[in-house]
Amino acid sequence: MTEGGTEDLMRRLAPQVLGAVVRRYGHFDAAEDAVQEAFLAASAQWAKDGLPADPRAWLITVASRRLTDLLRSEQARRRREDLVARSIPPDRWLAPAADRPADADDALILLFLCCHPALSPASQIALTLRAVGGLSTAEIARAFLVPEATMTRRITRAKQRIRDSGLPFEPPGAADRADRLGAVLHVLYLVFTEGYAVTAGPDLQRPDLAAEAIRLARLVHRLLPDDGEVTGLLALMLLTDARRAARTGPDGTLIPMAEQDRTLWNTDLIAEGLAFITRALSQGAPGPYQLQAAIAALHDEAPNAEATDWPQILALYELLLRIRDNPVVRLNHVVAVAMAHSPQEALDLLTRLEQQEDRLPADHRPTAVRAHLLEMAGHPAEARTAYAAAARRTTSLPQQRYLNARAARLTNDR
Repeated sequence: MTEGGTEDLMRRLAPQVLGAVVRRYGHFDAAEDAVQEAFLAASAQWAKDGLPADPRAWLITVASRRLTDLLRSEQARRRREDLVARSIPPDRWLAPAADRPADADDALILLFLCCHPALSPASQIALTLRAVGGLSTAEIARAFLVPEATMTRRITRAKQRIRDSGLPFEPPGAADRADRLGAVLHVLYLVFTEGYAVTAGPDLQRPDLAAEAIRLARLVHRLLPDDGEVTGLLALMLLTDARRAARTGPDGTLIPMAEQDRTLWNTDLIAEGLAFITRALSQGAPGPYQLQAAIAALHDEAPNAEATDWPQILALYELLLRIRDNPVVRLNHVVAVAMAHSPQEALDLLTRLEQQEDRLPADHRPTAVRAHLLEMAGHPAEARTAYAAAARRTTSLPQQRYLNARAARLTNDR
């Protein structure tokens, strides 16, 4: 297996290994440290000896050994270590812990554990992105628009709460599941978003993260098939991921939706997503994920950019603003206003948004939207300046190249 293939495998196995170790031994915080050390050992040994026959079992075994060492080295945990030792047969201390029934997914249980009520909603999401989604602290901080140091403290406190709560590693009951579901769905949404549009680095997409979010969303949907928002989120992911192959050129260049080759869109995912959102919308008043999925469906159903039903998309965004009014939704609403009405009306709306919101000025998206609207309104010099400013603000290299290319094109056209 290539180095990239091994990295993909490790990223996919990380939440499964952590879930298995926590399920068997508890000690969430120490288990995470042990799993990280197991992956470091795997990076060195697998490069030299090749992949083991069962990489997941290998990682769980090494992590279990390391966790045992960590527990034994801490006098304060002697009592809990003895309790664990008495409750688990000695011959299973180093077992691969791969004997969980097929219908109980460790990553899904870990997802609900991270979203337990001892944590604030923000901490639930941050911890789950770290433990289940595999995002770095810096990536999570960008998703929350907070400094990395703030997010580090938040995640550390969340792990301490998990440790101190003493909650068992098992599927939550019906009441707990309902309480935690909103945070779980938000987590999956953020993991998918980071996979579909990476916030920093050389790549535009991380398909592994998007695929993991979809996999977990399918598991939640299997658990709660009649929940409209669960179905809506899964539909949104499928309808959005269907465009992935058309979003970049052969050299990795970003291609905006209006210019994409729609024959590259995945028609199977579109059909599945449409079936899900059609069923969800028939179940009652739609929630935010259902509305976003309906917007995605309108984009996917249009045979070309010119045929997009922008008035309907605008109406859906206005409904979405009533139930989930946040800066990102408002920014998308601005774009819909430009497409359904006029770029000048959208520019006026964007100016008001920037004056009202203090979480967006450091982000490149408002400036990139302004650049696009200025170009649409026939102000190339101002658009060029805005594109260049947006490029300086983004930490995504594909986004930087795209925005700089737009600025250069306007310069050349002049």
